[in-house]
Amino acid sequence: MSPVLAGVLQVLALVVALALAYRPLGDHMAGVYSSQKHLRVEKWMYKAVGVNPDAQMRWPAYLRGVLAFSAVSVLFLYLLQRLQGALPGSLGFASIDPDQAFNTAASFVANTNWQSYYGEQAMGHVVQTGGLAVQNFVSAAVGIAVAVALVRGFARSRTGELGNFWADLVRGTVRILLPIAVVGALVLVACGAIQNFSGIHEVGQFMGGSQQWNGGAVASQEAIKELGTNGGGYFNANSSHPFENPNGLSNLFEIFLILVIPFALTRTFGRMVGSLKQGYAILAAMGVIWLGFTTLMMWTEFSHHGPAFDIAGGAMEGKETRFGIAGSSIFAVATTLTSTGAVNSFHSSYTGFGGGITMLGMQLGEIAPGGVGSGLYGMLVMAIIAVFIAGLMVGRTPEYLGKKIGTRQIKLAACYILITPALVLCFTAAALVLPTPPHSMLNSGAHGFSEVLYAYTSGANNNGSAFAGLNADTQWFNTTIGLAMLLGRFLPMVFVLALAGSLAEQKPVPATVGTLGTHKPLFSGLLVGTILIITGLTYFPALALGPLAEGLAS
Repeated sequence: MSPVLAGVLQVLALVVALALAYRPLGDHMAGVYSSQKHLRVEKWMYKAVGVNPDAQMRWPAYLRGVLAFSAVSVLFLYLLQRLQGALPGSLGFASIDPDQAFNTAASFVANTNWQSYYGEQAMGHVVQTGGLAVQNFVSAAVGIAVAVALVRGFARSRTGELGNFWADLVRGTVRILLPIAVVGALVLVACGAIQNFSGIHEVGQFMGGSQQWNGGAVASQEAIKELGTNGGGYFNANSSHPFENPNGLSNLFEIFLILVIPFALTRTFGRMVGSLKQGYAILAAMGVIWLGFTTLMMWTEFSHHGPAFDIAGGAMEGKETRFGIAGSSIFAVATTLTSTGAVNSFHSSYTGFGGGITMLGMQLGEIAPGGVGSGLYGMLVMAIIAVFIAGLMVGRTPEYLGKKIGTRQIKLAACYILITPALVLCFTAAALVLPTPPHSMLNSGAHGFSEVLYAYTSGANNNGSAFAGLNADTQWFNTTIGLAMLLGRFLPMVFVLALAGSLAEQKPVPATVGTLGTHKPLFSGLLVGTILIITGLTYFPALALGPLAEGLAS
């Protein structure tokens, strides 16, 4: 079987698996967030925290819950790292330095999981399982909660109430993420991933010295790392490490975990707004972009010319032979079109255009299908922009799901789409202008520029993958990328929740013959075009200096 055919079959198998999970998972999530009942374990949690899960919140109160919970999480994770040297189960590792502890705490709470450290050489079992793994669950649940709040904004009328953040947070963790992660961990263990609390032990001689590895609860963290679109690896090699991702079957299963909740949330959206066709329209736009990027990446990596590429059957540099070009390309697109950031190959070693595809996937806003929750609310904001553009073309007030898109709504949507590019481009410019940060670049020229641009693109978009080559473990990069991650996560949430509140306050507008059919293929096409045009106009100059220049020169 040719490698190209094997890649096509992997994509088809992935599509079939996602299609089978789409309806039951989407309906289950809709039921979770629409239910009026609380499980016994959930009641214990509410009592411990001291909150009333039945109290409805307007958007400022919902936002305060998001920010308060996240602030406490950052502080807890920071202190846990700073105290690691005095904790049991630290495997003898010292406490984490202040700047790196801040960067890591901001990273995992923001669902970014950017890592400027070697996991197996820095973090003990307590920090890994009691700190990082916990944030993998709750940061993902926060993202879904904000998306559900926006969906309620469309579904409700003449009220500013968006639900209860604490109930949404707990339900997302207990009823959705935890059960699927348990099953996912068992599958990964069956595939060969490790799951233990072993200490450091020698595994043999290597280059004249002993090679040492430490064990850990890897399979359980790997499952929620992919399911929650987190991405932080137990080991520095991330999902290319055989303890995390042993073979081709586990690789395909991990890609499935990355994509399943973001895609299924479109059915949850359709079910909650009372029109499954609206969810299918959003799903179609996501699917077209994902399939297009996957096809383009595989073509780029398989067809690159040169004697070494011809012998290897494609651009194999930086890729695992266990996965090949196809498995690596599919994984790279999935992880950068979502906010996952996990890697099973070396993105810096991709062809010039291939590296550009991974970067562009993040710059789209990670909305195809995007992160858990963040992908859906990002796509819905883009849908509002598309409806507004369509309204301008026909000269009528734009409407979406029975809600008028007026001045306030479009200003909030515009702020949402501008904040992340501003963070990426401003921090990149500062890093290249100042004298010290460029010293962290391994390469010069277009590729060196891409290293810095990729780092801030990954941080501000809450992705977490790295172009490598860049030494990000410096005070400058730890601090600035940490700020980019926090601002890139929570500032957009402010605008999303404010938008949800403004929509919930409106009364429904009846559809007329002039109303744009947002459930039809025409709108899906308009939505895809809007996304590509806005991203292209925003990032094209920067991309031209980096991956495009490198690709044209090769």
